[in-house]
Amino acid sequence: MTLREYARKRRFGATPEPADDSVSTPSRRPIFVVQLHQASSRHYDFRLEADGVLKSWAVPKGPSLRVGEKRLAVQVEDHPLSYAGFAGDIPEGHYGAGHVDVFDHGTWSCDGEPLAAIAAGKLDFVLHGERLNGNWKLVRTALRGKQPQWLLIKRDDAFAADRDADDLLQEPVSAPAPKRAAKAAKPTKAGKASKRARDAATAKPAAAGAAAPSAARPRRSDAAWRKRALALDGARDRPCPPGERAQLTLLRDRAPDGAQWLHEIKWDGYRLLADLDAGQATLRSRNDQAWTETFPEVAHAVQALPVSEARLDGELVVLDADGRSDFSALQRVIEGSSKQPLRYLVFDLLGVAGVDLREVPLLQRKQLLRALLGDTPGVLAYSDHVLGHGPEVFAAAAAKGYEGVVSKRADARYHGGRGGDWVKTKHENSDDFVIVGYTDPKGARSGFGSLLLAQRSDGGLRYVGRVGTGFDESGLRRLLAQLQALHSEQAVVDIPAHAPFPRRSVHWVRPQLVAEVAFRGWAKEGLLRQAAFKRLREDKPLQDLGGDRAPAPAAAPGSHVVAARAAASAKKTAPAARGPATPAKRSTSKGDATKNGAAKRKPATAKSAPRASTAARKVASSASADADAAAVVITHPERVVYPGAGISKGEVAEYYRAIAPWLLQEVAGRPLSLLRCPDGAGGECFFQKHNNRALGEHVHAIALKQKSGTEDYLYIDDLAGLLELVQMNTLELHPWGSTVDDPEHPDRLVFDLDPGEGVSWTQIKAAAREIRIRLRETGLESFVRLSGGKGLHVVVPIVPGADWEQARDFCEAFAQALAGSAPERYVATMSKAKRNGVIFVDWLRNGRGNTSVCSWSLRAREHATVAVPLRWEELARIASPQAFPLAKALQRAARLREHPWKEMETLRQRLPGS
Repeated sequence: MTLREYARKRRFGATPEPADDSVSTPSRRPIFVVQLHQASSRHYDFRLEADGVLKSWAVPKGPSLRVGEKRLAVQVEDHPLSYAGFAGDIPEGHYGAGHVDVFDHGTWSCDGEPLAAIAAGKLDFVLHGERLNGNWKLVRTALRGKQPQWLLIKRDDAFAADRDADDLLQEPVSAPAPKRAAKAAKPTKAGKASKRARDAATAKPAAAGAAAPSAARPRRSDAAWRKRALALDGARDRPCPPGERAQLTLLRDRAPDGAQWLHEIKWDGYRLLADLDAGQATLRSRNDQAWTETFPEVAHAVQALPVSEARLDGELVVLDADGRSDFSALQRVIEGSSKQPLRYLVFDLLGVAGVDLREVPLLQRKQLLRALLGDTPGVLAYSDHVLGHGPEVFAAAAAKGYEGVVSKRADARYHGGRGGDWVKTKHENSDDFVIVGYTDPKGARSGFGSLLLAQRSDGGLRYVGRVGTGFDESGLRRLLAQLQALHSEQAVVDIPAHAPFPRRSVHWVRPQLVAEVAFRGWAKEGLLRQAAFKRLREDKPLQDLGGDRAPAPAAAPGSHVVAARAAASAKKTAPAARGPATPAKRSTSKGDATKNGAAKRKPATAKSAPRASTAARKVASSASADADAAAVVITHPERVVYPGAGISKGEVAEYYRAIAPWLLQEVAGRPLSLLRCPDGAGGECFFQKHNNRALGEHVHAIALKQKSGTEDYLYIDDLAGLLELVQMNTLELHPWGSTVDDPEHPDRLVFDLDPGEGVSWTQIKAAAREIRIRLRETGLESFVRLSGGKGLHVVVPIVPGADWEQARDFCEAFAQALAGSAPERYVATMSKAKRNGVIFVDWLRNGRGNTSVCSWSLRAREHATVAVPLRWEELARIASPQAFPLAKALQRAARLREHPWKEMETLRQRLPGS
């Protein structure tokens, strides 16, 4: 690091630019800043913090948000960190004379050592700003010049857009934190920004129109905000003291109705309170952990408010592409591995401009808060609400995949702690429990087997059951270390006699860690049913836990048989109940069943089979369909079938029940091959494609001609058939690319990308995109799916017309052409010897009777991964083909408002030449 060149070019007494007195960054995450510089040649200065300085490039045309568009970036001298906040006029006659304004700022990250990457001439990085976000790269060119010349390029991700930096100038951005701003030089005429210069800084070149406000520093207007605040009912002419305790919620089963209540989305993040004093922001959690240095971009955004004093309350979140909060992504941000920006969703204003608002009715506080925050997109955002209609708001929130709603009395004052003025209602059953112990892992699982949970009851703790799913490997390791540090020799709670594990196997811990757990209700004995770990509530101490909500324990049941008897209850609790309609049964009466023959086990012929493609899109409205599914009994539900993940047969059944509305769109009315694993995923498994009576009465037969004669293949129509397959130890479902209506003409083709040794995930994703482009050149659109194994599937829907031989010939020719054009990347033959370092484009799935795993199917792999369909634009953000184990797949399904492949429903494309 050296700033000698920077200092050599400047006379610090006569220019307002900061001297080389670099300040240290207040976070382990480095900052970036982009400044618009109206010098003799207008350009953008792009600066990344590394090694205690700002590595800097001049970008004449500014960054482009278009994927792959190259922008020249000339590397210039390093700048001090304090330059990140500089804005103003550099006087004539000085180096860089002209106006400088802040275009964007935030934090950035990269894999590996940034200095080494810069020295090597290629830096891949991620920006977390207000205008610029996502994946970028800087590549040094071989072009000769006085200074190194690079290319700044936007990579393909959700933040890519058909826009330039100049297009973003009308979107205001908050100012960087004052502590990073330049120290002001002595006032001179040159140091004052002229209105003309400021207008020029924000106007598009050669374009007329109003300029956006300067983003350099917030304009404080405390007097005006103080006047507005004092006009509110109950406002006190005194500052709201810092450190006010957070107001907390009570859990309720139903959102309250009536015009006296307002309802907000319940965000899944961390509660965050912000105190702004004299223009400096302090951030803290609900239990007063200091978070200012952890989230500097949030502190910067708060400091950019047009007041010097304020008290904010809200939720810190990471939002997905559909605007839903993603707690797992937030955790990755905190760990330093995130590629998504933070959002501080503010829902309350306790004080502003020296006025205490805690006694002001909530609705008035929120109205002032909305005005204070404005409509500018960025780190800070206003958390809106709906007045009245609580049950309807809750239903709408659930339908869109939100966790629930928080309902608040519109006229209530703000008071720290828990009370009845704020209540929360969750779509799924979930609650917070204290961890009192854990059991040892079994099989290949690491960390621990399950957590023992308790809740407060009559002044003490009562055991409520265990949770053993919902963890990933890194989470198991981290949590185990925390648990071991809390080891206790004494039992913390009493374990009931019917608990299915020996007490001597329990490792007791002091009751200090609180976990949020999703569950499917309460068993008769007062224990949680189908519990799944969601997150550790590091922001919530034991004393904040609510009271006893479990039913009174009853006698332990004497059977180990799980049967989902209440269809209505299942619909309320299953995460995927927010998904699409479940496919209808083929028959709704005995007469229909007799006519079709399928329900009575008489094999259907290809011509006589009912219309599965139509049935798969109808709602299962008949009571008989629910009754059939509810009557399916899953025996030995406690038997572990995924030792590495600790997942039982009963949990597999619950997964398929919950995911059925999505999965049945893939398999209903298609001949199926099953992967059955009687000894679990770690034991011997086998494929089955022929029907037999043992599979169940809702598994149907279709007679198909083979070389050896006519054979009965199997298919299902509905949830009952799916559960019968699970009962027979089916883990994976592999449908044909055609339906039982027309088995000889495929309607779906699949290219399976199978990577050889040494092929990276990035290369696999690039291959899928290349195949998509090449298919488009033939006139075919395609869709992408994580295989849940090693690679990706590129799926091509077609109108039935071509036969299997034509389909196979096309797929083979396509794969061979691809391999011929890039033999260093692809092969089209199965030979293992030829696949090292390349991707096998498996086209063989497209022969008659050959199959591929379907979307939403579990895989018989150690961690119970799932084959998950994606939108193409999502692919860039996926970390591996096994990114969705069972619990995460359920979470994704619950959040989906529509199928990622929705366009497939209306796509009508034919195989070329057919």
